[in-house]
This record gives sequence, C-alpha cells and structure tokens, in this order.
Amino acid sequence: MATSFIDKARITVRAGKGGNGAVSFHREKYVAAGGPDGGDGGQGGSIIVQVDDNMSTLMDFRYKRKYVAENGVDGQGARKSGKDGKSLTIKVPRGTLIRDAETNEIIKDMSDSEPFVLCRGGKGGWGNTHFATPTRQVPRFAKAGLPGESHDVVLELKLLADVGLVGFPNVGKSTLLSVVSKAQPKIANYHFTTLYPNLGVVYVDEGVSFVMADIPGIIEGASGGAGLGHDFLRHIDRCRLLVHVVDVSGSEGRDPVADFDAICEELKQYSPELATRPQIVAANKTDICETTEGLDALRRHVEALGYPLYEISAAAHKGTRELVRKVAEALSALPPVAVYEPEYVPRPAEVDTSAPLSIEVVDGVWIVEGPWLQRLIANTNFGDYESRNWFDKMLRESGLFARMEEMGIQDGDTVSMYNLEFDYQR
Repeated sequence: MATSFIDKARITVRAGKGGNGAVSFHREKYVAAGGPDGGDGGQGGSIIVQVDDNMSTLMDFRYKRKYVAENGVDGQGARKSGKDGKSLTIKVPRGTLIRDAETNEIIKDMSDSEPFVLCRGGKGGWGNTHFATPTRQVPRFAKAGLPGESHDVVLELKLLADVGLVGFPNVGKSTLLSVVSKAQPKIANYHFTTLYPNLGVVYVDEGVSFVMADIPGIIEGASGGAGLGHDFLRHIDRCRLLVHVVDVSGSEGRDPVADFDAICEELKQYSPELATRPQIVAANKTDICETTEGLDALRRHVEALGYPLYEISAAAHKGTRELVRKVAEALSALPPVAVYEPEYVPRPAEVDTSAPLSIEVVDGVWIVEGPWLQRLIANTNFGDYESRNWFDKMLRESGLFARMEEMGIQDGDTVSMYNLEFDYQR
C-alpha cells in the first residue's frame, strides 16, 4: 500500500559562486592619475537549513532534488563591490537528520531552532584596488570569485517524541492518542489505518506535558522490510519511553502474549539498544473482554520481565488518565530526548592537479590561475596549520613551483592566486 508520508530524501545542494573582482581606473577631469578603483565581487549565497514546526514530512523533497543559491555579482568601477548572492533557506521538520550521502555520517541533527549553514557561498574576487602598492601603482588585473561549497546529502526524519506507541496494527494506538491528546489521527477498524506517524502533545498537569507519537503498526518481519513497520521504526529511535499497546479482548482471535513477544523481537532485530528502552504495557479493549484469560496471562508474562501493566479501554476512556500519569512519572526520571552528535568530518577535496595552470607575470606579480587551483583554494581552510601544509604539498606535487622556478621566480617575489597573495620562498 502506498503512503504519502515521506521521511527520507536525497538532495544535492550547492552554494553560490563569488562574483569576480573588477579591473577599473579612476577617470575624472583634471585628475591626471586617479589610480585603480575596481571593486570586489560579492559573496556567493549560502545554503541554510532551518527547522519549520509546521512541517511534518519531507514531502517537499520528493520531486525537487537540487537546491542552488545565488551567485555573487561582479564588482564594478568606482570601488563598487558587487552585491552578495541571496542565500537559500531550506526548511525541514524538527528532528530531521542531515547525513553525508556517501558515508551516511551525520552532519547535523536539526532538533533545535538555530539555522545551520550546510554549504558556504564562495568568496568574491578582489578588484584591482587591492593590488596597488607604491611600486605597482597601475595593477591591470583582478581576481575571479571562488566556487561555493556543494554537497550530496540524505535527509532522514526521526520524530522528536518522548513516548512512542508501539504494537500490532488495529490494537487501538490511534484511538489512545486521540483520547489523551488533541491529535486527530485517522481511525477505522482495519489494518494499517495509520500510514504515517501522528504526534500529539499530552497535557498532564500545569507545567507537565510530553509528546506522544503513534507509530504505524509493526508486523512480524518489519525489521527485515515487511509491511510498513520497517519504514517507520526509525521514528521510535528518539523516544525515551515506549507504551506497548496490546489488544487483550480476544475479538480477533489473537494471543496477547504472542503479540507482545513478536513486537519486542522486531524492536530487538531493528536495534538491540531500542529493545532495552523502558516500556509500559497498556492492555487495551478491556471493556469488550469476554474472558480475562488473555489479560491475566499477559500480566504474568510482562510483570515477570519487569514491565508494569495498565488495564485500559481507549475507546471508553477507561484507565487512560492513570496511564498518562504513570507515563509522566516515568519520564521525569529519564534523560531528555536524544540529540545525535555530528559524525561527519570534511575530507580533503579530491582535486586533479594534472591540468596545466596559467602563469603570467604582470607588474612584477606572478599571477597563477586555473580551474583546479580555484577549487583547491575554495576547499582549503587557511586558518588551520595542517590545511595550509596540505595546500602547499598539493602545489609542490603538481610541479607548479618547479615550473615557476624554471621561469625565473625569485625569493621575495609576490605570487597572487585568486584571493590569496604571498611572497615566494623556496
């Protein structure tokens, strides 16, 4: 059965390129030598991810898979800097994990309300104003802007709920959620009524509340991909407490103990850690029990495992208040909802340095340019010592320095590479 609930999506994001610097000279009547006045290029727009509490699925990413921010505008004369490119804000539901598509490592857990810069825009190129010196008063060159960062990422929604309702389809989880909260899940008497998780805020007393999630019915084999359960088990990952709803009425000829064990086994297969999560067992539909045999057997079974059992009838609002108070009491002793720590560590960019670079000497400055050098500079953190060493190693291994020495570069000569300028040392 198809579902419109989308909780995983792969997208490509790319920040904007920086604008190019301008080559320009001040021209004014009666001013003999106005000097260089080329402005800098604008900064490329960044890709920013922001939580939107009005979103509950990743449906927006089902058809649109590529997100690109604006490029920076080129600089102009009269020292006019180009306009910065507009950043692009991508909105996601709270609880969305951003993972690196290649390694599956977590880049960011979007559980707070702070915007996260996923890809930074490229820096704008310098105009020729920057290159004027007492000995180089008429610089006839400027710098191109640098490319923005790009990334292939996977968005994965893991609900931020304190309590997860688990159990077989049609045991009354949706009804329970509708009774104890203001959520209005779809409820009907057939299997797989719930095709996507429903969230509800349960108010217990003044200042005491928690978020409860109705997870779609888990069936045997769910952890291996059967039914709907496999798609939605991830939403229980953050829950601090599980309320295991079991139908004890016998109306469908099911064995409550067997049902309980089957769901616990699916949780264990999916995640051994999840199977150890605290549980409260809610024996539901007690109002239509023809015999207490199933209820009594379930009570003996779960209490032997250390789980408390509460008799309820969600449809008749029987025992639900007592269950809610017990849940709130149990939550007060548990740590807060898990927030996943970032695992992703940016790796040095793979840059093919085999292509020749353009080397030109203008006004005594060695200007080096080329597509791979542009990418290399854009991916180097010059504030980090190891990154600078890696950058120097890449240039030496490419044969650039040897080629420049053959062309006659001397110690102390100025080398200019995009927005990087330094004195050459052998």
